[in-house]
Amino acid sequence: MAPHPEWTIVDFIHTGPWWKNRGILLLNLWLILPLLSSVVNGLDSSLVNGLQIIPAWQDYYHHPTGKTLGLINSAQNMGGLISLPISPFISDGLGRRATMFVGSLIMLAGIAVQTSAKTVPVFIGARVIIGFGLQFCVNSGPLLLVELSYPTQRGKITSMYNSSWYLGSIISAWVCFGAFDNAEGSMWSFRVPTLAQAFIPVLQVILIWFVPESPRFLVSKGYEGKAAGVLAKYHANGGDERDPLVVFELAQIRHAIRLEEEISRSTSYRSLFSTPGNRRRMRIILAIAVFSQWSGNGLVSYYINLVLEGVGIDRTETKAIINGGLQIFNYIIAIAASLLVDWVGRRKLFITSNTGMAVTFATWTITTALYINFGNTTAAKTTIPLIFIFYFFYDIAYTPMLVAYTLEILPYKIRAKGFAAMNLTVMLTIAFNQFINPVAIAAIGWWYYIVYCGWLILELLFIVTFIVETRGRTLEETAALFDGDQPSQDLLAMGGDAATMTMENRRTLDLDRSRSQTHNEKVEFHEMRERPRSEASEFEISRAL
Repeated sequence: MAPHPEWTIVDFIHTGPWWKNRGILLLNLWLILPLLSSVVNGLDSSLVNGLQIIPAWQDYYHHPTGKTLGLINSAQNMGGLISLPISPFISDGLGRRATMFVGSLIMLAGIAVQTSAKTVPVFIGARVIIGFGLQFCVNSGPLLLVELSYPTQRGKITSMYNSSWYLGSIISAWVCFGAFDNAEGSMWSFRVPTLAQAFIPVLQVILIWFVPESPRFLVSKGYEGKAAGVLAKYHANGGDERDPLVVFELAQIRHAIRLEEEISRSTSYRSLFSTPGNRRRMRIILAIAVFSQWSGNGLVSYYINLVLEGVGIDRTETKAIINGGLQIFNYIIAIAASLLVDWVGRRKLFITSNTGMAVTFATWTITTALYINFGNTTAAKTTIPLIFIFYFFYDIAYTPMLVAYTLEILPYKIRAKGFAAMNLTVMLTIAFNQFINPVAIAAIGWWYYIVYCGWLILELLFIVTFIVETRGRTLEETAALFDGDQPSQDLLAMGGDAATMTMENRRTLDLDRSRSQTHNEKVEFHEMRERPRSEASEFEISRAL
């Protein structure tokens, strides 16, 4: 094996506009479907937050407060916690597409129950069913994206996945506002937003089988021919399975999975902590999962009604407009940050994000204290733009990279389980937010914000110390980064050697074709020279010459 391969993946990637490459264009269109799993997650997760603003919902369910409201808010996560341990095994066993199909069907059943719910217990039960099905989709969708994306677009597309959560949140906020505005006082003011949840699962049930399966999954199951066909159709411009890019990627995938199997023949959740490399990965993954929910954002994400009332904003229309506007702002910033991950780098974005959040949240705490203690209305008005500024810094790192960074540093054999562990951590921290935040705010008011100020400083210290830059690598090379230099070099060499052999074979074939063509032309010329003039015209001879 050559220590310095002649070819790297940079030599084979498409260099022109991606939309002019038919394979990449078609691939990106299909990738919209798993991307929508994040949209439906955002819609479902934000729905109760929007419903709380609608008076008809409050009246119909008798103004739930305290523990009852906390249970309504956390019911979806409870369902997700039930299915979370199962979903990775289905993703690895049946495939990414089949898992998404099953999850969407379960969600549709839950949506039907929620739409017709007449009591709070039934409403909570429906939320549990929706969360149960949703977990299958949010486990398989990102896996399909990261394992199927074109190499140079993987970072951007997978970063857009979690950023698309806000698109669902936008839909939820404005559907709730529109339903309230057009059907005020009617049950349809909260039934319509519930029905809106069904649109994306219906699309996924109908269209998911048209999306190609993950080539990593296919190789792991022994279907290398099918994996080569997928890579050739969507990564190589022309569908040639001997294309150097296809050969390079397939060699790295095969070698990476073989190395993982040599380390551990079977994988379980225990495998996440079985090696030093895995422990380094999980330390970062679990930390950023906690940071994504315990940075103060949980106060607004799930209890914006309490936060706004805390600074004197009571009108329903005003609260709905601020909520909807914030979701649009978050989506724009998160998508913009997704496009920067390969240019700026993951580490710089994380450090900038945590620094900005710490400073902004401290200022937010001060303005809230000034309003509550001294009735300073100017400080109250300042709180609203500070919420937007805080989310600007949050959105440049944690929204786009929580999922993307987690998936790219995990090797294939434990990717689904490691991702499930990250989701479990997020759910547990969200559950903490949903139960503790309203109790703490009611008990100690703005003093609770000081706890988050101290925590944000600890977050920044961790990020500076442990976050590793990963840009500019293939998925397999990025995952191997935490196992030392040698595995990463071996993967690069393996792909380079395979591509080198392909290029040499192509050159040999082209040379043989050239020699054969020259030989045929010589034979044809001599045959014409030996033929009588009546049979070989001067034109034919001159053309042969």
